[in-house]
Amino acid sequence: MSRMNPPYRADVVGSFLRPKAIHDARRAFAAGEITREELTKIEDREILDLISKEKANGLRAVTDGEFRRAFWHLDFLAGLGGIKHIKAEAWSVKFEGVQPKAETVVIENRVHFPENHPFLEAFDRVKALAGDTPVKFTIPSPSMLHLICCVREADYQPIDAYKGNEEALYNDIAQTWIDAVKALYARGCRYLQFDDTSWGEFCSAEKRAAYAARSLDVDAIARNYVKVLNRILDTKPEDLTITMHICRGNFRSTWFSSGGYEPVAEILFANCRVDGFFLEYDTERAGSFEPLRFIKNQTVVLGLITSKFPALEAKEEVKARIKEATQYVPLNQLALSPQCGFSSTEEGNLLTEANQWAKVRLTVEIAKEVWEDA
Repeated sequence: MSRMNPPYRADVVGSFLRPKAIHDARRAFAAGEITREELTKIEDREILDLISKEKANGLRAVTDGEFRRAFWHLDFLAGLGGIKHIKAEAWSVKFEGVQPKAETVVIENRVHFPENHPFLEAFDRVKALAGDTPVKFTIPSPSMLHLICCVREADYQPIDAYKGNEEALYNDIAQTWIDAVKALYARGCRYLQFDDTSWGEFCSAEKRAAYAARSLDVDAIARNYVKVLNRILDTKPEDLTITMHICRGNFRSTWFSSGGYEPVAEILFANCRVDGFFLEYDTERAGSFEPLRFIKNQTVVLGLITSKFPALEAKEEVKARIKEATQYVPLNQLALSPQCGFSSTEEGNLLTEANQWAKVRLTVEIAKEVWEDA
């Protein structure tokens, strides 16, 4: 009998490589050559094709591939009330190699979730296209708004409403995501993921030292992030699954952070009440499984299949790593996925669509060989 509730034994993070039609349509829209309605029609067509491929390759829940976004996070953040999307001199964190487009967001007024946020229509559309198939929908974690605007930005100056009162900012961020979750649930969302690179960043000894040099207490910030997350999670309906995906950067097959989970494990794994963690574990940069000893009842989706490179992992090696993880988390609490999406930004990683689907099939095949309910 198959596992009924997500996360599933074989799952994915969410984004997929954009087909040429999407790239062409977005360029044409940016140039004023097609209308928003024409762009949406092309997106719908390509997402419907994606859904058919997701199902054909064995996935239990489907995503829209994040085809309507340029970035995994900035599009959502820019749609919030009180937030402004701006060009920047550089990306907010340095990748090892090629750099993303220099854009960011800033807080210019009190943060809130607007009733007309474009992601609501995006969810409505993917749900309609998916029919009876469960939909997984992804948004950035609330931590990302604070991290980008208030932590990475060395010259951050709070607006008057938050000056000398960071608790007010945390309260507004929490309420913003509470309202977002409520709005998505009302539209039928039952599987939601918070994508969060703050924890991957806080795993890095180098980055922790840099923040300490600026008199920032990373552990105190991390504890505040968990408090905000739990405030949101404590309001969710029982039949809504909310997971968190953590990685160390995923742009054009490169990365920005290294270090095992030990520096954040107790604060995060022992205290954050998400239903599951999707954890990057495809390279030595993610460290050992030992930090998983702090996991309580959350499902741990092991990101043992890399979305960065085309070479397929050896099945027996992946199975051996799953077995190794059972030293810290029971097999029944584990699942398998790629370590990240295939296209966290519209540019995508350095592999082909054929490579991408081979990775998905491999994930599904291994899961079926490891778990009876896959």
